[in-house]
Amino acid sequence: MKILVIVEQREGKLNRVSFETLTGAQAIARETGWALEAAVVGSGVGEIAREVAGKKVAKVYDIESPQLAAYTPDAFVAALKPFLAEKKPTLVLMPHTYQVRDFAPKLATALGRALVSDCTGYKKKGDKLLFVRQMFQGKFAADVAFDSEPPYFATFQTGAFRGDQVEAGASPAAIETVQADIPASALRNKPGEVFKEAKQAVDLTQAQIIVAVGRGIKEEKNLALARQLAEALGGEIAASRPICDAGWLPMDRQIGSSGQTVAPKLYVALGISGAIQHIVGMKGSRTIVAVNKDSEAPIFEVADIGIVGNLFEVIPPLVEEIKKAKG
Repeated sequence: MKILVIVEQREGKLNRVSFETLTGAQAIARETGWALEAAVVGSGVGEIAREVAGKKVAKVYDIESPQLAAYTPDAFVAALKPFLAEKKPTLVLMPHTYQVRDFAPKLATALGRALVSDCTGYKKKGDKLLFVRQMFQGKFAADVAFDSEPPYFATFQTGAFRGDQVEAGASPAAIETVQADIPASALRNKPGEVFKEAKQAVDLTQAQIIVAVGRGIKEEKNLALARQLAEALGGEIAASRPICDAGWLPMDRQIGSSGQTVAPKLYVALGISGAIQHIVGMKGSRTIVAVNKDSEAPIFEVADIGIVGNLFEVIPPLVEEIKKAKG
């Protein structure tokens, strides 16, 4: 029995959340004793395969085809369906990204299997593997088991595991190049120009430091204070839903169940009370610092460092101290 992690690459670059999925897969492999392998799908992605081979995996598959140069769900499924049928993994794990959300349901259906998506963790109960996923915007968590023959398909939410904890291998894993035969007839659409977001847009899932603001910022003009802190830390600014709903920051800066799910090294929450809808989007952060004048604010339940105080009094000296430390 074995686990296969399908790592994500886009335009020839490895998506770092793939290492989070590898961390989770390594943990499952330790508990089950199953072998762990990985696969990267694309055209000319050998360098990415070599990077993944440096981690603790038994083998890496480099699945290649000119038809995979530009992502399409049809091409990915056409490449992966026969590959999985041949290799017969027990469990197929992927990061819960926009791209995976696009092709994974189609892939699982093509093989007559189910997909448990957006998982926050797993449990081993006897000889059964359970996957944990949130329901009702994080108010409840369900333990889900597969009731079918393998392969089982699951995706892990960003922040479910820490990518920096992925184990390196004692020596590079073997890489097997697989030439995928994808007939032109299998491709029903032709990708156009890759969408480029506006300059102010940002993929917060890739940010290492995030300064997020909530209702406690009071007025739009006070965002300048949060921006000063973000700039001093070298991070990105984000917000809870009310701030984005008010139009003070664009919607792509929203963190939470209806926004982005992030797991930066440092998450600073300014004037955010900590509603469950926001918490589910950032609780996977490595270090959480919260500033709120309400000592009973729920945000303090997940914070590593809590500062009870007026953010307008706390932030200015903090910015100055950071600047001094930087010299």
